[in-house]
Amino acid sequence: MNDNLPIVAVTMGDPVGIGPEIVAKALCEPCVSRLCRPIVYGNAVRLIKGARCAGAKIDFVAVPSVNEARRSHADVAVIDPGRSNDAAGLDWARPTAACGLAMFAYLNAAIDDAMAGKVDAIATGPINKAALHMAGIAYAGHTEILAHRTQTRNYAMMLAGDRLKVVLATIHVPLARVPEILATSTILKVIELTGHDLKTRFGISDARIAVAGLNPHAGENGLFGDEEEKIIRPAIDQAISRGIDASGPHPPDTVFFSASRGAYDAVIAMYHDQGLGPFKMIHFNDGVNTTLGLPIVRTSVDHGTAYDIAGTGRASAESMVAAIAMAAKQAEWLRRHRSYIAESNSLRS
Repeated sequence: MNDNLPIVAVTMGDPVGIGPEIVAKALCEPCVSRLCRPIVYGNAVRLIKGARCAGAKIDFVAVPSVNEARRSHADVAVIDPGRSNDAAGLDWARPTAACGLAMFAYLNAAIDDAMAGKVDAIATGPINKAALHMAGIAYAGHTEILAHRTQTRNYAMMLAGDRLKVVLATIHVPLARVPEILATSTILKVIELTGHDLKTRFGISDARIAVAGLNPHAGENGLFGDEEEKIIRPAIDQAISRGIDASGPHPPDTVFFSASRGAYDAVIAMYHDQGLGPFKMIHFNDGVNTTLGLPIVRTSVDHGTAYDIAGTGRASAESMVAAIAMAAKQAEWLRRHRSYIAESNSLRS
């Protein structure tokens, strides 16, 4: 291992999804080894199976800890928290409670090591929420688990690519509940988090943040709804008064196009599919999900477990490569700019 590179914990995700094969493929990419020292949190048997399916020539060896991983001569060391033996022999694309327990254990072990400073960042593979629930684990997804485990109250989901960055004001909630959940204070916090983390984790000073409206044509002066004037615009005005370059509410059908052409550094969407639909049109294969506001660096693929192709070797590893690369770059940026860490902690409190 190169001791000068950040250590990135790569969680395998669902043992019977595409996680094992895309992790194996991604870790064969030369850019990954140039940017970081990856350690996989998962099951070595599943990873070897995934590598075989994908035709990836890589050596995975199970180790008990990060210290042992540092000393390992294998291509990639694997830390197994001990809940995945039942998942090792399962058929592809057949999720069970054992899968849910395993993927939850991988993530928790990575979080523990990140919070303890043993690893510098986490890049997560895809999980299946239904399998989590089979195991009695009632979280909506990765983001909520990370927020709870790190005791983070103010956090947001960003989908990031070279051309477009989108942050969600609401995450995994039914569309019918979005108008009742939206609040000026919530949107303001998301704007502040976005501006802060674009500066401290992406190196973008004075970020230009566009805020999308909720309704068609951003409400058309109240003709199609009044959330823009009552809820969204006050948040933008408060953000501007605090020195943030925020604008809007912008019509949702045009703002993402403008941002993709360079007019803005990020767009804040009011709900999940409003933001992710445009984002995935541009960054379907190479998009990265990163959680803003956490005390640790976390990135993820922006796709699911893809059971329809799991075990076939056909899954693209582009998003996994991009997630690991972004995790490494964010960790390196934070390492070089320690003065921002205290400010970040203050914002989250």
